[in-house]
Amino acid sequence: MIIPLLSWVWVISGVFLILLVLLHSPKGDGMGGLASSGSSMFSSASSAESTLNRATWACLILFLSLAVILSAGWLK
Repeated sequence: MIIPLLSWVWVISGVFLILLVLLHSPKGDGMGGLASSGSSMFSSASSAESTLNRATWACLILFLSLAVILSAGWLK
């Protein structure tokens, strides 16, 4: 009973992760901005972008944790 429920949570978290990544601003400097601006790139994030980053990381941690738990066979 618990494995199908966790499987559905894993699928839903994967869909939310895709949506959250697509919501990020495409106008960032990417890796090139790290060399030119140092750490100032991380301090200038708006409140909405900061919240989006936290939600993305939380969803990523949930997705990867469930992937490890479901694939390792720890639950029977």
